[in-house]
Amino acid sequence: MIALFAMVCWLAADTPAKTGERAGPAAAAALGDVRRIFVDRLTGGETAAQLRDLIITALQASKLFIVTENEERADAFLRGAGEDLLYTDKFSSSDSLSAHANGGNSSYSAPSRLSRNQSSGVSLSENESTHIEERKHEAMATVRLVNKDGDVIWSTTQESMGGKFRGAGADVAARIARQLAADLDRERKARRLP
Repeated sequence: MIALFAMVCWLAADTPAKTGERAGPAAAAALGDVRRIFVDRLTGGETAAQLRDLIITALQASKLFIVTENEERADAFLRGAGEDLLYTDKFSSSDSLSAHANGGNSSYSAPSRLSRNQSSGVSLSENESTHIEERKHEAMATVRLVNKDGDVIWSTTQESMGGKFRGAGADVAARIARQLAADLDRERKARRLP
């Protein structure tokens, strides 16, 4: 049985590939071998589909890969999870300071009917309340590039509270494309070194 399996593997490795495909298990084994990417649906909330579209746009703009909608033609698949959230952060506090002072003095004399009363009172109070509601936008994506054999050849996690000129989702997509470009460049330089 093992000999038959070895023979099939040997024949498969010796069979010439169709035009545009690579032969054997080495196809897209490394990041540098990837030419076409299929961006799969991201798991997550309702905004994961929008984040997927932003990632496709960022990868297309990088001009490093051909982004395809045809899974069968892809060298690798970008899979993962993402979320683009809008929420309100609430903060409330209350401080109070209070001071009281009282004093009294009283005298009474019966034969002459002399009576004296003195009384004082001071009360000081200060209250301060703060209630802040801040609307925030946060996006996060964890993605991986998987070859046809199911091996993970690259992965990253990116998150953002939004950039200066773009929303959090677009910023996360741009960060993913930048990280992929940097890692691809690093791998290509390492291949050139003897």
